[in-house]
Amino acid sequence: MLSLVHRDAWDVAESFLEWLHISPETHYAQVFLNLADQVTDAKLWAVAIGALTYSSLRFGEAYGLWRERAWAEWLALISGAIYLPFEIVELARRPDWIRLVILTVNLAVVLYMAFLRWQARTRLGSAFPTAESAD
Repeated sequence: MLSLVHRDAWDVAESFLEWLHISPETHYAQVFLNLADQVTDAKLWAVAIGALTYSSLRFGEAYGLWRERAWAEWLALISGAIYLPFEIVELARRPDWIRLVILTVNLAVVLYMAFLRWQARTRLGSAFPTAESAD
C-alpha cells in the first residue's frame, strides 16, 4: 500500500487491469478505476496503519496462544465470536458449502476457546478448598 503513496493510483490501476488482460471499458473495470481515482495519500496511510494494527494484534494473539496465555485464549474467543453473526447472515443470504465450512470451523474454534477458559476456571476453583471440604 505504501508503495502507492505519491503515485497516480489511476495509472497503477490501469496498469493492473492491463496486466490482467481486462478491458478498461467493462463496467467493473470502470468501477475499479473510479475507486482508484478517489485514493489519496491519507487514505493509503490509514489503510496501512490499520493493516499493521490488525496484523500486530493477530501476531500477539498467536504468540500468546503458543505460550498458552489466558489473555490470548480470551482474545481468540472474543475475536472469533465477533465474526459469527456476520457468517450466519452471509450463510442465510447465500447458502453454500464454503460458507457452511467457514462458519463451522470458526464456531469450533470459539467453542474450543470457551472450553479452555471454562476448564481453567474449574481447575482454578478446585485449587482453593471450600469450607465444606476443609472438614
